[in-house]
Amino acid sequence: MKNINERAKAAGAFARAFVKWLSVAAVTGLLCGLVGSAFYLAVASATELREANPRLLWLLPVTGAAIALLYRVTKLDGLGTDAIIDAIHEGRRISPLLVPVIFVSTALTHLCGGSAGREGAALQIGGGLGQNIARLFRMDDKDRRLATLCGMSGLFSALFGTPLTATIFALEVISVGEVYYAGLVPCLASALVSYGVTHIFNIAPTRFDVLAPALTADGLWRVALLGLACAVMSVVLCVTMHGSERLFRRWVPNGVLRALLGGAAVIALTFLTGTGDYNGAGTDVIAAAIERGQARPWDFALKLLFTAVTLASGFKGGEMVPTFFIGATLGCALGPVLGLPAGFAAAVGLAALFCGAVNCPVASVILAIELFGSEGAVYFAVAAAVSYMLSGYTGLYRSQKIIYSKLKAEYIDIHAK
Repeated sequence: MKNINERAKAAGAFARAFVKWLSVAAVTGLLCGLVGSAFYLAVASATELREANPRLLWLLPVTGAAIALLYRVTKLDGLGTDAIIDAIHEGRRISPLLVPVIFVSTALTHLCGGSAGREGAALQIGGGLGQNIARLFRMDDKDRRLATLCGMSGLFSALFGTPLTATIFALEVISVGEVYYAGLVPCLASALVSYGVTHIFNIAPTRFDVLAPALTADGLWRVALLGLACAVMSVVLCVTMHGSERLFRRWVPNGVLRALLGGAAVIALTFLTGTGDYNGAGTDVIAAAIERGQARPWDFALKLLFTAVTLASGFKGGEMVPTFFIGATLGCALGPVLGLPAGFAAAVGLAALFCGAVNCPVASVILAIELFGSEGAVYFAVAAAVSYMLSGYTGLYRSQKIIYSKLKAEYIDIHAK
């Protein structure tokens, strides 16, 4: 009888937790879906306006100075995606002001031609919403950390239309080798609710038409070589992004002046290259590389340069979509050399470089399947696995913890470099 009572109590505890997290996830997903849809439409409108009025590029230095002042006034200077990861690791509080500030700053960056993505804002807005919703529900410290993940997955799903990737990425990116499975139900529920909300606003999910070649041993080793190239490029990417930020802060300590000079540098680079392909997120270039197999051999290098200057200067957005750009154009350029179809190689390059940069192999494979279809799943997995192992312990997010070694079953608990 005692055993039955204990089992009944345990079942009740699980049922209550399940209902609690579904309720929290529903509210979080709904709010993330609404905010994410507004953010998506704001960035899309800003991009369309800039493309229709190229002269807006001249406002980039002034816009950067305004962003720097906004962060200074709100006392958010220096806070980014790493702060969200720290909030989960250490239970730090996320200021509610971060949500509107990163929203506006990212939209302004895209409006005036800064080279940045949007996922940085997604993770920061989503994490901020998730944690503050948890505070509203009077949840304890450990539950607030899961609620932060819940918000991250919701915003990611709203922006990219990839609910499974959003779920696994939020769980996997925090601590490499250790997953908070307790967050699986809330993160998935939040991602699905948020994804559903975007359909109300007719926001189409990100998808590409890719024809995967038949699975062969010959194709596998060629894809593995591409994964190796992406591993090397991911190290170059991370070192460049972190190094440029340190150098810019050392050379120009004043944030407003740094943004003015950085904006001027992006303008100069735009005129030197003679194209606006490297301004903004560059989604058209990504689509051309994947769906038409078209990319210039130097596109990946110039996008890295534009993005490093933009983000190191203090503009806001994120590195993920630029990473997609770099991976897709690198794969497109190397594909014919390796005997792979250029468009398919671009898709593999996107997934593999993403994996090397964020150290999330499972999320990277799921991302590839959601974006490109499941026919090339084994190829995507091989490239991601090679890139993950050979990229070492570098990563875009320095607050990310590497819990277990990539070389053997060994606990190391270090931060990404």
